[in-house]
Amino acid sequence: MNRQSISAARNGADPFYTVTQLARDLSLTPRAIRFYEDKGLITPRRAGNTRVYTLRDRARLVLIMRGKTLGFTLQDIKEYLDLYDMDPTQIEQIRLLQARVRDRIAMLEEQQKALTLSLDELRAVEAQTVAAIAAKLAQK
Repeated sequence: MNRQSISAARNGADPFYTVTQLARDLSLTPRAIRFYEDKGLITPRRAGNTRVYTLRDRARLVLIMRGKTLGFTLQDIKEYLDLYDMDPTQIEQIRLLQARVRDRIAMLEEQQKALTLSLDELRAVEAQTVAAIAAKLAQK
């Protein structure tokens, strides 16, 4: 946080971030932050021509990055974030998250099975190539 953000936080006001500060703080590029803004995932305020990001925007970006890391689509993430604003109890948001997580787990487990099969086949082919090379060398 910069000095203004820290000062604002001490005075009980939410700190504000510029796109550069937020990008640095979250290890993102300003372009990535603007992309999420274009997709409607965050909605910064304006101070003249400057975008001003709040703690809420920062928290949403953290959730976006976590969702992406876990393999969720931007549409899934947007649905989840939009529910937060619509349901003060957050029950629907939590239910949606639970359903999406279950779906993601099922998909990853299927991919894991497919990977295991592929690895087994590749190991069998590798063993065959080793045996074929050994046989060719033994013939010499």
